[in-house]
Amino acid sequence: MNHPIEHRDNELYIESVSAAEIAKEFGTPTYIYSKALIEKAFLSYQNILASHQSLICYAVKANSNLAILDILARLGAGFDIVSEGELKRVLTAGGDPKKIVFSGVGKKPSEMNCALKSDIYCFNVESEAELTMLNEVSKKIGKTASVSIRVNPDVNPTTHPYIATGMRKNKFGVPKNEVIKLYELASRLPNISIQGIDCHIGSQLVDLNPLIESIHQLLELIDVLQVKGITLEHINLGGGLGIIYRNEKPPSIADYVSSILNELDGQNIKLIIEPGRSIVGNAGILITEVQYLKTTSHRNFAIVDAAMNDMLRPALYDAWLEILPVRLDRRNKTKAKTWDIVGPVCESGDFLGHQRDLSIKQNDLLAILGAGAYGFSMSSNYNSRGRAAEVLVDSNNVHLARNRESFSDLILGENLLPKKENS
Repeated sequence: MNHPIEHRDNELYIESVSAAEIAKEFGTPTYIYSKALIEKAFLSYQNILASHQSLICYAVKANSNLAILDILARLGAGFDIVSEGELKRVLTAGGDPKKIVFSGVGKKPSEMNCALKSDIYCFNVESEAELTMLNEVSKKIGKTASVSIRVNPDVNPTTHPYIATGMRKNKFGVPKNEVIKLYELASRLPNISIQGIDCHIGSQLVDLNPLIESIHQLLELIDVLQVKGITLEHINLGGGLGIIYRNEKPPSIADYVSSILNELDGQNIKLIIEPGRSIVGNAGILITEVQYLKTTSHRNFAIVDAAMNDMLRPALYDAWLEILPVRLDRRNKTKAKTWDIVGPVCESGDFLGHQRDLSIKQNDLLAILGAGAYGFSMSSNYNSRGRAAEVLVDSNNVHLARNRESFSDLILGENLLPKKENS
């Protein structure tokens, strides 16, 4: 096998399986994931961190399919969660609760309760109000909550503003000038155990300098806390390493981790990282069928059966995703034109790609690359559309990881008004 996702003899393959055959069996739109690529990315982190005390917590929000969580749990991954639902997914997939960190700014008391009873490793606390609530919940059930404080270092990660999380204007974390005070409060709370310090500056990072700057700030805070008698067991630097969608030049996983370890040289402290996109992003594609070709005096539209409810990133972030024909032999038969790839949802923002040069015909299959992260996990039922099927490929084996949603699935939990009795 060459690259797990590539064209061979003009046919797109995922590992040893034809994408066209998957579309024939499971329909479109369908997400397809390569097990080999998921494992390769995770093991890249694991191997380079083998000699350092560390915990690699996969960011579940990137893609929470049980089959993917199962793959990573079997490899020994920890998990970064942001909801009770994600916690229960990880536990269902066999994840070790002692390797789970709970992030997010709005943890409800009921979610704290569930996580405490599951004996998770740590809560990444994002405010004084959350800290005091966590102490109260822990006290009620006779537990002690292990915490790290998430620092907002006011560092510009030079990424899209919607996925920047470490700047002063963002809702995430505690301002660095308030962090020491919050640790001192945490040290006095009877049902709180201080474990570490946390920082996550954003997603799709391609420049390491902002990350290095944030590490320096955390190390300075660690020194101040040490003087005050507060010793930390771990430093959590979040995730966010970018991938190549078009012409980005992110560092490799090896360079990313090596840069972090260089900054921590001489520090006797456990490292936690929370990669998501860099593990699953380029391991997935979304296949879709061209329904109609519509040519106007201004634009050419290829109307496909995938839509913004299936893949929100282009509409939400104006994200660029590479779009290729599943079968390349059409290029020899059809003159290339410039197309907007759009879906059937009733929004002008419903597009998957603008101004793409493609040789396509009605009923052709297209593959949207880089769809493994924040694709299905951000999908919805807008316009009462059932969510796509998900398929996992392992060499020449095809596993239906999630059924396509039916109308019965769509209305599950909804109730008609009771009928009035005839008077």
